[in-house]
Amino acid sequence: MTSETAQRLRTSVNGAYGAAAERPADAHAFPVGERFALEVGYPPELLGRLPRASVERFAGVSNVAVFAEIVQGDLVLDLGCGAGLDSFAAGGRVIGIDFNESMLRVASEAASASGRSNVSFAQAAAESLPFADGAVDVAMVNGIFNLNPNRAAIFAELARVVRKGGTVFAAELIVTRPTETCEMGESDWFA
Repeated sequence: MTSETAQRLRTSVNGAYGAAAERPADAHAFPVGERFALEVGYPPELLGRLPRASVERFAGVSNVAVFAEIVQGDLVLDLGCGAGLDSFAAGGRVIGIDFNESMLRVASEAASASGRSNVSFAQAAAESLPFADGAVDVAMVNGIFNLNPNRAAIFAELARVVRKGGTVFAAELIVTRPTETCEMGESDWFA
């Protein structure tokens, strides 16, 4: 992929997720919101305890924060945090990283409004993380690999920032048939 094509993809993804942050109830090219979070396995009682703004803008692909094994005191990286649903659902001290300014604004406002002092958010590219080597105990990644053509750099950054013996919990979509020939509803995202 050329650098020009990669930049066009990054700009397109950024615009799509910015639109989901600004107007979550609108139609999007991907599922957004509580209904989809329930569909991928987030328990209703958990979603009921999380900031509404984050639940309404959920755009991940799985329930990573539900199955991630996090011990009290862990430093947790939520890479591609979006509006922060996984960050708020996880235990430990969580730092959510995303490249989309609108999603980060929603996440930061939700953290302030809910008084959650264990969660913070920062803007950065997934392939250039603002952490020292081995600083992170657990990383959660909920559906960003297909959205970034520089996957090798993302994996290298995760390997750099997660401590030896640390854990990465990740989920990603796998296309099982050509998308141009199928009409996908929300329930078709996980064939």
